[in-house]
Amino acid sequence: MDFEYVVLPMLILVIGVAVIWLSIRRILSLSAKFSKRWRRVAERIVLSAIVLVAAVVAGSASFNAIARLWFRAHNPPPGEMYVVDGHKMHMYCTGSGSPTIVLDAGLGDDAVIWSGVQPELAKTTRVCAYDRAGFGWSETGPAPRDADHLAAELRGLLQQARIGLPIVLMGHSIAGIYMRAYAAHYPEDLAGMVFVDGSTPMQQENPAIKAMMGKGPPPWVIALVGNAAFSVGVPRLMGACSKGRPGLDARTSRLQAEDHCEIHVDSPINEMRNMERSGLETVHSGPYGSLPILILSHDPEKTMATENSTQRMAEGAWSQMQEDLKKLSTRSRRIIAKGSAHYIQIDRANLIEKEVSLFIQQIRGTAPQPTNYGSTITE
Repeated sequence: MDFEYVVLPMLILVIGVAVIWLSIRRILSLSAKFSKRWRRVAERIVLSAIVLVAAVVAGSASFNAIARLWFRAHNPPPGEMYVVDGHKMHMYCTGSGSPTIVLDAGLGDDAVIWSGVQPELAKTTRVCAYDRAGFGWSETGPAPRDADHLAAELRGLLQQARIGLPIVLMGHSIAGIYMRAYAAHYPEDLAGMVFVDGSTPMQQENPAIKAMMGKGPPPWVIALVGNAAFSVGVPRLMGACSKGRPGLDARTSRLQAEDHCEIHVDSPINEMRNMERSGLETVHSGPYGSLPILILSHDPEKTMATENSTQRMAEGAWSQMQEDLKKLSTRSRRIIAKGSAHYIQIDRANLIEKEVSLFIQQIRGTAPQPTNYGSTITE
């Protein structure tokens, strides 16, 4: 953290100042170096541009570092930090009651993404949102970042935080794969699972999904460019650090907005690099007997009309994979969140608050059991 927040910005500033000084010195010496006027003018223009770019980069990196340090100093993370396998992990718990809901975010997100629904769910039971290693306030964890290791890491965190068992695991997007690893290794820990548009093992090998994803740049290029952009402060220059999501209180909105300017490049890339490994570890996991499972899926009609044929095929494949999740238990059911895109916890927070609260009550036996197991409805 010190390197990203202090050392790297200082290096950028020092290099920027050195480039500016050398360029200005060169400009001042041009009259004595060359007799041809056009050459002196051309070099002055180039060197002036270099000075301008160096000044912007050094200034932006410095301002970004100061802003990040100031924000962190005045906005400590909500919740607690726990040491798991030698690195600190962040978890924020609210409410009371059992079973505890443990919230796991999708790729590139952290606990803040649940801020819109956590307060309402906490009126029903205890709710704990955590940051996987390398996201949010959690420190980077050891390699490999695959499903089995992430599941073991979560169990270690639950033990350190003394979270009572059994729990209900609730995960968004890629966390759906990690939930299955947890269920495979620690089935006695679970009272239920909630998939929020959850990913499925080996989905990247589906022809329709593969065609939509296409071929992007190598991971090392993404990491290099991404880290450089965040270190220099490009997101802050573009105003990304001041754009909070609607429906959140002022402090949570500020936390969520500032989160856009945190360096979360290497961690998602490492999880993506292990996507196949995680898939192979979980593709044969389940079924989980009569474990209560609630599947919340985004609405394919939300974007189907505006997508091209490749995207429509991928949408159909995703919807079928969501449908197949029902096979994981004899007590599963699926709800399509009408009008919602991938982030159901934002687009349809009201649906999550209603259905998950009811789900908890049904697990407790304080609400009637569903009569439509195996069904798919749109709500």
